[in-house]
Amino acid sequence: MATTKRDYYDVLGVPRNASAEEIKKAFRRLAMQYHPDRNKQAGAEERFKEINEAYEVLSDAERRLSYDRFGHDGLRGFDLGRPFDGFDMGGFGDIFDAFFGGTGTRARRQARRGNDHRSRLTIAFGEAAFGCQKQIEVTRSELCPRCGGQGNEPGSQLARCPACDGTGEVRRVQRSLFGQFVNVAVCQQCGGEGRIITEPCRDCRGSGRQRHRRRLEVKIPAGVDDGSQMRLRAEGDAGLNGGPPGNLYVDIHVEPHELFQRENSDIILDLGINIAQAALGVQLKVPTLDGPHNLKIPPGSQSGRVFVLKGKGIPYLRGQGRGDELVRVRVIVPTNLTPEQKRMLKDLGDTLSASEDSQDDKGLLGKIKDALP
Repeated sequence: MATTKRDYYDVLGVPRNASAEEIKKAFRRLAMQYHPDRNKQAGAEERFKEINEAYEVLSDAERRLSYDRFGHDGLRGFDLGRPFDGFDMGGFGDIFDAFFGGTGTRARRQARRGNDHRSRLTIAFGEAAFGCQKQIEVTRSELCPRCGGQGNEPGSQLARCPACDGTGEVRRVQRSLFGQFVNVAVCQQCGGEGRIITEPCRDCRGSGRQRHRRRLEVKIPAGVDDGSQMRLRAEGDAGLNGGPPGNLYVDIHVEPHELFQRENSDIILDLGINIAQAALGVQLKVPTLDGPHNLKIPPGSQSGRVFVLKGKGIPYLRGQGRGDELVRVRVIVPTNLTPEQKRMLKDLGDTLSASEDSQDDKGLLGKIKDALP
């Protein structure tokens, strides 16, 4: 089903006796409001097309006269409605150029932030727990100290760019429904500076930058974990056109510990004890991150029992205090017994009551006794 076109005067919101200047002002206002680069609401693009078509007719004296006399039927002999997708929109700034004579804004090179760098640092378990100072080496781009990043030999003069005549920009004019579009682009020869180097700096050969290998001091905070990342601000490549430098990101790898496992801010220690120690109890010195610590294991301790040493774990990365050390007891069952040890264990098993052996099915010593010849 065909869609009935709206009256062009209603589209632009002007009376039928509106002057050319009034039509132009209405068109500018509505085009600004519904331009797809500015208005992302549903239907804005279709509304923009409708506004374009109305202005194309009413801004042309011959077409307007035919439309006033015969309506939409009077426009059949005219070439209307060139495809919207055929426009070279070029952003909202180009429409501004078209409306206001194509003066535009001077297109200079924008300041750009320097590139970031990434480095990997391996530290020991204890260094991660308590923090440390480390040195890393990074190769980065820095401003040439001789020319200060300008690229020309100190004292030499810069010449006017012949491609843009010193303006730093190149203009390209395109015709559209609006009239003329003026696209302004940065001059590729001078990079928007309007000047070119005639005598390049002898140290950087005109680039304004040099590659340097630097050794940086990195302070690792207490409590970092494997896979953590640190950001060193402004330690990346130098910026372009006066922009700020990039950052250096340090990926931290923590070597595993031979005794401890880490779980958040707690550490876990598996402590092996023999059958006699488990049955009779024992006091042992257990390793901690701070050195040996006395731990009393009560008689009858079962394999898998966990003892908590408060405040002996990893310092909290953000906050005060430390995690705990969890000592997990593992009762070690002997595998290579002498004949005398076998006899003693068998005699011991015969003296144990059924109730004592039934703590875990037959009990640990009951299992041992069954395994003995």
